[in-house]
Amino acid sequence: MTAQSKIKRVFDVHAVRDDFPILVRPVHGKKLVYLDSGASAQKPRAVLDAMTEFAKTDYANVHRGVHFLSGAATDAYEESRRTVQKFLNATHEDEIIFTKGGTEAINLVSYSFLAPKIQPGDEIVLSVMEHHSNIVPWHFLRERQGAVLKWVDVRDDGSLDIEALDAAIGPKTRLVAITHMSNVLGTVTPLKEIVARAHARGVPVLADGAQGAVHEIVDVQALDVDFYALTGHKLYGPTGIGALYAKRAHLKAMRPFNGGGEMIREVSKDRITYADPPARFEAGTPPIIEAVGLGAAIDYLMTLDRDAAHAHELALYTHAREAVHGINGLRVIGDAPGKGVILSFEIEGLHAHDLATILDREGVAVRAGHHCAQVLMERFATGSTTRASFAFYNTHAEVDALIAALAKARQIFG
Repeated sequence: MTAQSKIKRVFDVHAVRDDFPILVRPVHGKKLVYLDSGASAQKPRAVLDAMTEFAKTDYANVHRGVHFLSGAATDAYEESRRTVQKFLNATHEDEIIFTKGGTEAINLVSYSFLAPKIQPGDEIVLSVMEHHSNIVPWHFLRERQGAVLKWVDVRDDGSLDIEALDAAIGPKTRLVAITHMSNVLGTVTPLKEIVARAHARGVPVLADGAQGAVHEIVDVQALDVDFYALTGHKLYGPTGIGALYAKRAHLKAMRPFNGGGEMIREVSKDRITYADPPARFEAGTPPIIEAVGLGAAIDYLMTLDRDAAHAHELALYTHAREAVHGINGLRVIGDAPGKGVILSFEIEGLHAHDLATILDREGVAVRAGHHCAQVLMERFATGSTTRASFAFYNTHAEVDALIAALAKARQIFG
């Protein structure tokens, strides 16, 4: 049984909301309706308490001391690593590298795994719906080493063209870098099939799981994915912490990303040997308190019936999707079958930032802009969208508040 299957608590949205102190905060004299969890999720009391209690009673630097507090801190830090391992169903805890977030995790793969292999003309396959975090590191290799980026389009409904992706993989392909779930479209990619097709040609796969790890049950062994990046603050944990899962064989062959303390075995004036993974990739004092917070966030998630929580989120999305259908001039971007709980849209004649400002005055927090996905914006011939992203702590009444605020904005701007 994996950590994902341990159900300990019946899902009740009202009980869950009580776990998140910020949700009772008023905004502009209105009740807060927080629909921006896709950007950063709110934190349950269990996470806040775990971080505070650790800082109050057990904090010290890790791995470096023989005194009691250093041992206690090291135990807590490494327990969080084991928690991430179980969450992803990784085979070994040393396949989990703590990073500052999903962005650093992807950059680590770019620098440590792929850069030493890239020759001019070698190809990296990625889709047009990638977040900039899964685009810019590959542009570095294009600029510096002559890599070629091969782009896979999405269909008009936002679904990935798997046959086009398959066709893009060729003899010069060195990596497929693909989102598990689009932060704009909500599209969930067929990751297991992508991995199988790529592996059939000897090509490794990196998955950007910043959104996918939040809403999907992730089993890296079943997926057989080579790399999986996640970030803590979208998983109801703190900022400044994330993780990279990588297959053990890859990690053992990869060069260090940063140099400094902790990541070495021995240093002399004319020689250096590096530590084994994961220490090799965690130079310097790590984000200890944040790692404890990430572990607490995952533990909190594992107390919930995630299937029931996901069903609740889908019901919210369905409610919202059906309700916006009647708003004149509103275009939804991304309607792929089986998509996640992200609703991106634009309203004719109304800039996304103006719309988001009006919604904010009604207490409704949404995202507006290009969402760090300018390639995707170009694909859908727009410069920006408004995005409502749902979490299990949202309610149907909050969806109604969104729709009422949209109607008011439409009325104001005619």
